[in-house]
Amino acid sequence: MARFSLDAVSLPGSAEGLRQDVRDFLAGEIGSGRIRPHCDSWLSGWDAAFSRRLGARGWIGMTFPRQYGGTDAGALHRFVVTEELLAAGAPVAAHWIADRQSGPALLRFGTEQQRAEILPGIARGELYFAIGMSEPDAGSDLASVRTRASRVDGGWLVSGAKLWTSGAHHAHFMITLVRTAPAAEADRHAGLSQLIIDLAAPGVQIRPIRLLTGEHHFNEVVLADVFVPDSRLLGRAGDGWHQVTSELAFERSGPERILSTFPLLAAAVDQLTSQPDLGRAGKAALGAILGRLWVLRQMSLAIAARLQAGEAPNIEAAVVKDLGTRFETAVVEAVRLLAPAEPDLASAAPLSRLLAEAISHSPGFTLRGGTSEILRGIIAKGLIAP
Repeated sequence: MARFSLDAVSLPGSAEGLRQDVRDFLAGEIGSGRIRPHCDSWLSGWDAAFSRRLGARGWIGMTFPRQYGGTDAGALHRFVVTEELLAAGAPVAAHWIADRQSGPALLRFGTEQQRAEILPGIARGELYFAIGMSEPDAGSDLASVRTRASRVDGGWLVSGAKLWTSGAHHAHFMITLVRTAPAAEADRHAGLSQLIIDLAAPGVQIRPIRLLTGEHHFNEVVLADVFVPDSRLLGRAGDGWHQVTSELAFERSGPERILSTFPLLAAAVDQLTSQPDLGRAGKAALGAILGRLWVLRQMSLAIAARLQAGEAPNIEAAVVKDLGTRFETAVVEAVRLLAPAEPDLASAAPLSRLLAEAISHSPGFTLRGGTSEILRGIIAKGLIAP
């Protein structure tokens, strides 16, 4: 039986000085009116200028080596920066996917040419990525992808569609899981590869998928005989499944899985704890939420340490994602029941606005990054594996 392990981790002393620097910077950004706190800001807060300001401070690409524009600070220092950005509800969506997983994927599997061409732009906050995994009718079953890449002179012709591609209408590239060879009868994961697709290339069509609020974050990306040169194959042909699963620990374990609703929680705590009539039950409910938050933070931090050590804790990441997204829903429900505020996206009152944002985004919490059902299957299979 596989061993599930998350050991306690302490942040290095230098990380706390960095934390204060980030807080001071964010206080200036919010105080000047350049940014406004939002819930789910890593998905919905697209602000290219803000990303460039972060890049200029060295707070993007912190896990990248210096020769590629990074700071080589490591995953734990990056954790501190991302934690503070999310807690403040800062608009980080533009660079989020590229910094979180596309860059690390290029570092691990990319060619020297790919790293040199792309990573410095990510670190500057100027190059953005989308994730080309999910497909229509496939859900979270990545092995059933039907997007195909056919071999042609000098590269590949790609046809198919990708769904729920956050930010694709802004992004420059999409690392895309495609089938380059038929699946083996005994192995559905064989024959998959990853390609770095230029989203401005001929044959790419990006169709918006709007939320009930009218917001546009998600997309369907339709690929009609899109030519991708050999130089944009990520890793080796046929290794796509191994590469994709190695990315999922980055995607599923980060603080965004537990801090999407933190601006709402912080606003609610500030307001509720100043009310003398909160009562024992209300205090207990808030205490339970804050206790869960602390435990999940420690779990996410422990995975960051293992990623920094070069490990791929996929089972542990799936646990954090499942527990974290359920926690996010619990935050919304607790605040809805306890706080004296009506959800209103147009409200000038932060608590009402943040509550409305969290409610409108909450249906996606347990879907994006893998549905809860799929995650629990991964966990169960992983724990019984020899």
